Amino acid sequence: MTRLLMSVLCALVACSGAFAAESSPAYLLSPGDKVMISVWQEDTLRQETVVLPDGSITFPLAGRVDVAGLEATAVARKIETALKPYLAQPNVSVVVTSTAGNLVYVQGKVIKPGPVPMAGPTAVLQALSMSGGMDKFADESAIKVIRGQRVMPVRYKDLISGRDMSTNFQLQAGDTLVVP
Repeated sequence: MTRLLMSVLCALVACSGAFAAESSPAYLLSPGDKVMISVWQEDTLRQETVVLPDGSITFPLAGRVDVAGLEATAVARKIETALKPYLAQPNVSVVVTSTAGNLVYVQGKVIKPGPVPMAGPTAVLQALSMSGGMDKFADESAIKVIRGQRVMPVRYKDLISGRDMSTNFQLQAGDTLVVP
């Protein structure tokens, strides 16, 4: 009995770890974010920098490094690789100090159109709520999310009724939510 109980507990712990990993993806850098970069035992190689509109940063000796869409650990590895010709074993640390680039844009017939900062995962209904909701002239049947060149229609009535949540898209930095 004790062995069975231990097996069940181990399985639950393993599953809860898997679910936690799925529910909290790592933060991906966006233009406008700030990062603090430091190299262990190299005091002159420490700086806070902003991710530029083209998705890059510049770091001493490493030069220009593309970082948009990467996790902080991946950025550290890229910088370490760029520093290897200059340092024997560079140990780089990258810490996100500001997520100012983590914005979606809500435009059209909402109470407060404009950029909406995403403090965490944000879906369409949440962004609409953070924008004060729709005004009385909004066309609920024509709401859409624009992601790059892709247009994704939102079925607002299905969302509000709870019938079909498939168009309550998880928004990404740079998305535009249009409420005509």
